[in-house]
Amino acid sequence: MANITIFDTTLRDGEQSPGFSMNIEEKLQMAHQLAALNVDVIEAGFPVTSEGDFAAVNLIAKKVRGPVICGLARMVEKDITAAGLALKPAKRRRIHVFISTSGIHMKHKLKKTPPEVLAMAKAGIAMARKYTKDIEFSCEDATRSDPAFLYEIITAAIRAGATTVNIPDTVGYAIPAEYGALIAGIVSNVPNIKDAVISVHCHDDLGLAVANSLAAVQNGARQIECTINGIGERAGNASLEEVVMALKVRRDNLKHGAGIRTREIYKTSKLLTAITGIPVQPNKAIVGANAFAHESGIHQDGVMKRRETYEIMTPREIGLSENRMVIGKHSGRHAFGKKMADLGFSLNKEQLDMAFERFKTLADRKKEVFDEDLEAVIGDEIAQPGHMWSVEYFQVTTGNGIVPTATVKLKDKKGAIMMESANGDGPIDAVYHAIDRITGVKGKLLNYQVRSITGDKDAVGEVAVQVEFGKGCVVRGRAASTDTVEASARAYVSALNRMLAERQGKK
Repeated sequence: MANITIFDTTLRDGEQSPGFSMNIEEKLQMAHQLAALNVDVIEAGFPVTSEGDFAAVNLIAKKVRGPVICGLARMVEKDITAAGLALKPAKRRRIHVFISTSGIHMKHKLKKTPPEVLAMAKAGIAMARKYTKDIEFSCEDATRSDPAFLYEIITAAIRAGATTVNIPDTVGYAIPAEYGALIAGIVSNVPNIKDAVISVHCHDDLGLAVANSLAAVQNGARQIECTINGIGERAGNASLEEVVMALKVRRDNLKHGAGIRTREIYKTSKLLTAITGIPVQPNKAIVGANAFAHESGIHQDGVMKRRETYEIMTPREIGLSENRMVIGKHSGRHAFGKKMADLGFSLNKEQLDMAFERFKTLADRKKEVFDEDLEAVIGDEIAQPGHMWSVEYFQVTTGNGIVPTATVKLKDKKGAIMMESANGDGPIDAVYHAIDRITGVKGKLLNYQVRSITGDKDAVGEVAVQVEFGKGCVVRGRAASTDTVEASARAYVSALNRMLAERQGKK
């Protein structure tokens, strides 16, 4: 039973989706964790799209060892040159070239005939081979392409030097039976198909990305392209954690596995959530908050008698701790650090110190501190791009018939304390106006979300904001606290710090 190659495109296709963009340092941090997860290929970005994307791919190529580092390119010289140069430091590198093959894409997007597309594909692959012999060729919108043309262009691509041929379900249109049949047709009708690996890249527009990927494996595909938490364009990509655990749990049926270190899955999922500030839904398979939760009395009784009655895998297989160590206000730093490690987080001393102080404040406010509360606290610290400003004190006055007023004290990175007061349409608006006065930077709130991390009246609330500082400079911030106003203030300052860090990095 051979392993399926796991091609992770979190940093390319995943990062392209709205709300999931990452800066260079965040992409590098995520790439190191993907290497710890032991993915086979990391698609680090699309180098030609921006200086930032080129720099991120180049930095990952320099710093990350283990997986093949891949860059995406269209079948044009500037794209391929950019990918080749960005990937040059990588010990193992791949250029991923693509071109549309469906009638609708060739006619309306490329405005090219099939013979012209065929010629472009051959020329692009030949150009990419000047930089590496590991070439992946993708037929964009393959599931809506004429099979006869697919067979022709795949045959030509392999002859030109492609070592992997990718058959994307670009718009999530296929259903498993027909997608499996498409892969089987390629195996049967492409004469040189044994000279290349068949890859699949499925989108989840109909909720079938994982099912289609597994159907492809059953019909000859040997590489699956996927993302952490299933992020990606529109409805997302095939979820890495779902694909990998399906291969592991149902190896009897699928006859293939994956070389992934599954105990790193939960940690990787939580890191992505901390970086982007966007959590997975509670009922998400494998990594959702409810994936290993049992509330029904019948289920609880069954699991206590024998786990396998209602669980087909254990939480420990994905790195989720089953230890319910009680952590409260009397716990010490050592116990707190061990709990963090049990939850899958690796913190440096500064992060641990800040998280511990936040935890002690939280423990004084709450009757019981849950794992989810601790995850919110630690995610809060990981997401901080640098504490250029921090919230020291705030007070709000509000009520029916009273103009909301806020007094805020901030501390800058040199330790200086500054204070201002302001009015607003509500207490949070007043707090934000006061912060703007202190920092001299005016932000426009584009999106504000608050959610409860746990239940009961003393629940921790997590606030996520999207703020525009100047035209086109949109950044995210998040924070958690039992006090929603405090979480709102800290989330806004988190966004401010992120913007300042990005500006400083561009100098």
